[in-house]
Amino acid sequence: MANIWALVVCALASCLIFNNVAADDYGAPPPYVYKSPPPPPYIYKSPPPPPYVYKSPPPPHHHHHHHPYIYKSPPPPYEYKSPPPFHHHEPWYPPYIYKSPPPPPYIYKSPPPPYIYKSPPPPYVYKPPYYPPPPY
Repeated sequence: MANIWALVVCALASCLIFNNVAADDYGAPPPYVYKSPPPPPYIYKSPPPPPYVYKSPPPPHHHHHHHPYIYKSPPPPYEYKSPPPFHHHEPWYPPYIYKSPPPPPYIYKSPPPPYIYKSPPPPYVYKPPYYPPPPY
């Protein structure tokens, strides 16, 4: 009986080996591998800021007991006071007004004439007086 089981195991092993060799010979397709598409780029979105709530500063802290508010009235309006009256026994002088002297009159000065070059005279050449030739 042990021989039968050994034969069965050998037969099964042979079938498995034959099946794998035969599959490789006929070009069986490779096993299917699933590839998922790439994820979209990550965009960070920060949460919205909390609503702004204004908080006024606390009132100043007094160490002493609180005084009641005391109203201070504004100063009285300005009252115009005229100058003292003029006394006629004092001599009257008009205010001094400074007058500067008039400026000097403007005198136009024309520019100098352009320079004109004058050549020196030619050298002096002595010429004897002319005498007519003597008669023949």
